[in-house]
Amino acid sequence: MSIRPALLAAIAIAAVSTLGDLIWATWIPHHRPVYGLTHGTLLFLCIGLVLGAFANKWLIGALTGALIGFLAAGSFYVLSPLTGFWSMFLIWFAVWIALGVFNGRIHESKPRTSSNALRGLLAAVAFGVAFYLISGIWFPFEPSGWDYAAHFAGWTFAYFAGFASLLVRKD
Repeated sequence: MSIRPALLAAIAIAAVSTLGDLIWATWIPHHRPVYGLTHGTLLFLCIGLVLGAFANKWLIGALTGALIGFLAAGSFYVLSPLTGFWSMFLIWFAVWIALGVFNGRIHESKPRTSSNALRGLLAAVAFGVAFYLISGIWFPFEPSGWDYAAHFAGWTFAYFAGFASLLVRKD
């Protein structure tokens, strides 16, 4: 049982998320749905790429990840006027469950959808708890004074919790 893939995935996606924090803080003065759709699509393209890389299925990983990210971001913009910020939590669980099922499909010769969905649910909870623990990295909201090394460390911690749920398996 190796944690190496989960750690490598966490480091790679933490770098992408930290870059995203920098871009949002530095060059995006006002939030617009097109920016959120782009962010979600690109972030999850990278997540899918990383998951696909471990199965030597880079292209399908990138495309599936991008689709998951686009649908998640789009769902948020459709649902949030009706439900407010609460839709984010529902979508978050759906995203990680989708990643769990996808990850199982590309790694297993006979994927077990229910157990992979359960792994995704566990990843959603694990990442959610870790994300809550690091969520202070954006406060006080003064992007020019943010410590991006702390952002990277926080994101690595949070993503490791999620990716460990998906990638660490008994051998």
